[in-house]
This record gives sequence, C-alpha cells and structure tokens, in this order.
Amino acid sequence: MKIWHGQFLVAAAAVLWLAGCKPSSESGGGDTIKVGEFASLTGSEAAFGRSSDNGTKLAVEQVNAAGGVLGKKLELHTEDDQSKDGESATAVKKLISRDRVVAILGEVASTRSLEAASICQEFKIPQISPSSTNPKVTQIGDYIFRVCFIDPFQGTVMANFALKTLNVKRVALMTDVGSTYSVGLADFFKKAFTAGSGEIIAEQKFTKDDKDFRAQLTAIKAENPEAIFVPGYYGQVTLIALQARELGIAVPLFGGDGWEAPELIQGPGAAQALDGCYFSTHFSPDQDTPKVKQFVADYQKEFGATPDAMAALGYDSVLALVDAIKRANSTDGPQIRDALATLKDLDGVTGKTTLDANRDAQNPAVIIGIKDGKFVYKETVNP
Repeated sequence: MKIWHGQFLVAAAAVLWLAGCKPSSESGGGDTIKVGEFASLTGSEAAFGRSSDNGTKLAVEQVNAAGGVLGKKLELHTEDDQSKDGESATAVKKLISRDRVVAILGEVASTRSLEAASICQEFKIPQISPSSTNPKVTQIGDYIFRVCFIDPFQGTVMANFALKTLNVKRVALMTDVGSTYSVGLADFFKKAFTAGSGEIIAEQKFTKDDKDFRAQLTAIKAENPEAIFVPGYYGQVTLIALQARELGIAVPLFGGDGWEAPELIQGPGAAQALDGCYFSTHFSPDQDTPKVKQFVADYQKEFGATPDAMAALGYDSVLALVDAIKRANSTDGPQIRDALATLKDLDGVTGKTTLDANRDAQNPAVIIGIKDGKFVYKETVNP
C-alpha cells in the first residue's frame, strides 16, 4: 500500500508540473512579457554570472524605458544556479512552470546551458545563451540559440595566434576534464595547432575543485614548452599561473574567454604571474566604436564598473530576443523561435550578429593581453 501511495504521489507531481507548463503565448497575455534568466550569481563562476546578469538587466531597463515591446514592458525573472551542476535544470523548470516565461536567457557555462537546453526544447521555449561556446549546446534542438561564436572558431583563433604572433611551435596543454567548455576548446585548439605545424609536447588534466597543480606543471616543465594553453575558468587559471611561476616556468600562458574576469588578476602576485599572457574573448571596452562607447558609458553609470564580454553578451542576448518578438509580432514560443532562426545583422555591442543554420552566431573574436595589471586590447579576428 505504501508503494502504491508513493507511486501515486510521484505521478500526481508530474501531472501538476506538466500542467503548469502552459504554452508560452499565455506569458504575454498580461501587461508584461515575462522573460526568464538563469545565471551563476554565486559560486565558483559568479563573476561570469553577475556580469551577464548586469548586461541583461541594463538592456531590459533600456528597452522598457523606450516603450517596451509590442506595447508591453519586459518582466525579467532570474534564477541563481549557484555555479553547480544540476541546478540549471531546476532553475529552468521553475521559470517555465511557475513564472511562465516566453523565453530563457542563459547560461554562460556550456555545461549548464546543456542541462537547460533539453528542457527548453521539450517545452518549445526558446533559449538564448549569451556566451556558451561549446558546439553541443545548440545541437540539442531547434529552440536553442546563442549570440556568441563557438569553440571551433575560438580554438582556431588561438592556434593561429600561438603560431603567428607568439611564434611558438612547442605548446603544452592543461585541460579541466570535468568541463565541457574546457575539453571542447582544448580539442579544437589542438587540431588547428597541429594542422599548422605546431606540436603538443605535453598534455595534463585537472578538475574544477583542484587547488594544487604542481604535479602537472612539473611534468610540463620537464618537456620545456614554449607556451602553455589553459582553456579553463579564471579561478583555476590564476592558481595555475601562480604555481607555474613558483616552479620557475616563465613561458606565456594563454587561453579562451573563460579567463575574462577581474578576479583573474586580483590577489597577491596574480597580476605579475599573468603579465605577458593572453586570452581570446568576445568584446573589449577599449574598442573604438560608437556602440561600444555608449554601452560602456551606460554600464559604468548604472553599475560603477567597466563591462566585460559577459556583460556585453548578456546585453546582446536581450536585443536578439526583443528583435525576434518584434518581427514575430507575437510572444508565442514557436513564432519567436522562427524569428530567431532568421536573425541577421543585429547591431549589438559585440558587433553585427547573424545566426547560421545551426543557430550559432558568426561574430569576431578579440585578443586581450595582460600588461601591468590591466587587460589590454590587442586585435580583432573576424570569422
């Protein structure tokens, strides 16, 4: 009897949850258009989530101040996934069933975007990731989009940068094996670098929670590399750089957009350890365009800080959604999806965004150098 009762409760809960997931058109039936966002506002990647959230909020405020969309204001509902695996699915289910949002914005980390994507796909709620770069994200289904470049491009950009700008041929690789982003970017870099006559002379692995990288770095040092590619997140990279310098490794480290956070070069010795290192990203506040200058000024006024790429992409994800709702003239999920699929030359702060047949953006990459404790814009690389 207890077993039957438990089965009944589970089944009833499932029915109630499914009943709560109404078609997205209902979410636009009131005075506002409800938009969902999930982000890592706390935890190990909180710098990413807070920046993306700030950019998202700024765009929503500006859209509403300009009159809203289809005569209605945007109503942003945000959930914190705490930078934890498994929390993204819970957050997105809440946004769909409880808040009845018309679309989902998020996440920065590819692993967490992947968690949410299958849910959004199942319930025909368009999801726009601001900055998840692993190709697998949009492969989940035709309701999943992104407004950033993908790792095959980013890996190639950094391989060419290593070969042509750093002028190195022998590179070591350190990969976070628990991160979809890190594993994917490492693989794409390796393929492009070796295709360009470079050699990966050492490969070492670590996990998200590791704090001591000396064993891996000692093994790398023995191979005498000319540079080390580290496709990780900022917290890991800082520790790796500090410990590499302690071990007498003086060669440059370089990586991808997971490096970009003020915390990368904060703390004792961090700026010195990373001086002369480089990373690729999506945006620089030093880019000399009217759109960037205005965005930087607005962001600084609102938050008292300089925006980074995650803030810029959060902002552009809202612009993409608003553009789609306007062109669809609807808040119905399938109609928003159809409009997003034809997004072309959207004028955002990261450039003109056009989505390809895979719902991926064809955007340029920016190379940033670290010099005297500052992020310094070096160059833009077009697709």
